[in-house]
Amino acid sequence: MSARGTLRTLVLAAIASPWLADAGAAPDARDTADAVVQVYGARAMGVKGWFAVHTWVAVKPTGATAYTVYEVIGWRLRWSDSALAVRTRQPDAPWFGSAPELYAEKRGRGVDELIKRIDKAARDYPYAGEYTLWPGPNSNTFTAWIARHVPELELDLPATAIGKDYLGSTVLSTAPSGSGFQLSLFGLLGIAASGVGGLEVNLLGLNFGVGRSGLKLPVLGRLG
Repeated sequence: MSARGTLRTLVLAAIASPWLADAGAAPDARDTADAVVQVYGARAMGVKGWFAVHTWVAVKPTGATAYTVYEVIGWRLRWSDSALAVRTRQPDAPWFGSAPELYAEKRGRGVDELIKRIDKAARDYPYAGEYTLWPGPNSNTFTAWIARHVPELELDLPATAIGKDYLGSTVLSTAPSGSGFQLSLFGLLGIAASGVGGLEVNLLGLNFGVGRSGLKLPVLGRLG
């Protein structure tokens, strides 16, 4: 590995270490009868990883012996008409070498109903045929879309989830957590406030804010 690559790895590890998902953050599907929903993020590949994360949603219905992961992957559009991937995989596995961070989790009673709504929202995602790194739509736009339709997840995405504020031609919506409100101009300028995500200001796709998870800052994601 080059000196530059080593430096990048060390910096990202220092930034993310307080929130990295431990090995086994996802309960073993074969040993867990309860329904489970988890939302993860990990630093994106290459230079993008300095600024942004890739996010995904994992579900396991009651009695299922494997997880289904919902995510948007831009390069799928090279051979498919949809960037949406719905597949069986281990939800807390690293994303191309980047350790995942667990953002939200729900287990047990009532979660099967959430899973049905997650599946419907994923299949209704309006930007499956599009992908733009900045300001969106991208993988974080998709995860925020899920959270807006299933606010019970109480998802608090970090500032590094660039694309979460993209609303297309819509200007007013709920915040990415699915509660509160958000004003956004194509994901480039806006403000959002909710009891879950706190207060956030978006300037050219960069987020600054404060909430129950601490300070939200570009590059760092969140601190506190």
